[in-house]
Amino acid sequence: MHIFVTGGAGYIGSICSEELINAGHKVSIFDNLTEGHRAAVDSRAEFIKGDLANREEIFKAVANARPDAVMHFAANALVGESMTNPSKYFRNNVAAGLNLLDALIEAGVKKFIFSSTCATYGSPEKIPMDERLPQKPVNPYGQSKLMFEQILQWYDRIHGLIYVNLRYFNAAGASEKFGEDHRIETHLIPNILKVALGQKQKAEIYGDNYATPDGTCIRDFIHIRDLAAAHMLALDRETSTSYNLGSGEGFSVNQVIDIARKVTGHPIPVVVKEPRPGDPPRLVASSHKITGELGWHPKFPRLQPIIESAWAWHQKHPNGYGD
Repeated sequence: MHIFVTGGAGYIGSICSEELINAGHKVSIFDNLTEGHRAAVDSRAEFIKGDLANREEIFKAVANARPDAVMHFAANALVGESMTNPSKYFRNNVAAGLNLLDALIEAGVKKFIFSSTCATYGSPEKIPMDERLPQKPVNPYGQSKLMFEQILQWYDRIHGLIYVNLRYFNAAGASEKFGEDHRIETHLIPNILKVALGQKQKAEIYGDNYATPDGTCIRDFIHIRDLAAAHMLALDRETSTSYNLGSGEGFSVNQVIDIARKVTGHPIPVVVKEPRPGDPPRLVASSHKITGELGWHPKFPRLQPIIESAWAWHQKHPNGYGD
């Protein structure tokens, strides 16, 4: 298939594009490089520099590519920033996304895979979290993703656009070529590894008095390559749906740091800071639905191989992509 990938120069988009190409698909990447990196674009893909906020650019790009399907990764994704600048999140994650949808309808594209998030659920009513949970976002980032999911329902009903919402928990790890390099890094594992690389003095723990066995938050981590595999399986769906993507197993912040110490051989000292407002004690996915319907099974369910892959990439690229 010919897949049009928005945000293909970013962390998740770059590795999904790589895996698509490895599986024999043709890939066109559309990215404005505000968050992504030109060096993260697979050399085998067609690269189109453009902005979803510009209707003319995205309409032209989709019309020229005539893809069989679209994978939409382009978004702003910093929860804290969304609480101080909600306008940015609704403009880029919702309004700009509408330009993409309209371009697809005009070009006759009928399949859409959406990079969504567990943040659409807010603070969960039960653990593990399945797709039947009510979606009650607690920040503009999660709200923007939920709004776009709701828009997709109407585009299916009115235009026949088949969509699959993939609600990620914590993507982590790396491929041999591509890894995680955010200009503003908020994710736990790369920030821990910065300590092992000598780029930070201490790892930061936000709260150690939660109602969990060791007092630190528990999160579900999924290897980026398992995430990519789920996207490819989603291409086979002939009706619209939503899936949670996680390993189904939670690890506390302290456990993640302990495994990183083992992988890197570095003591990784920590400093405990005040809890962040709205951080739920536990976020763990139930992925039974996608396992049952699409046969998806994580190849990297354990945390140590995930951290090992990330560490290998960061050692080769201590300054990320360097742009």
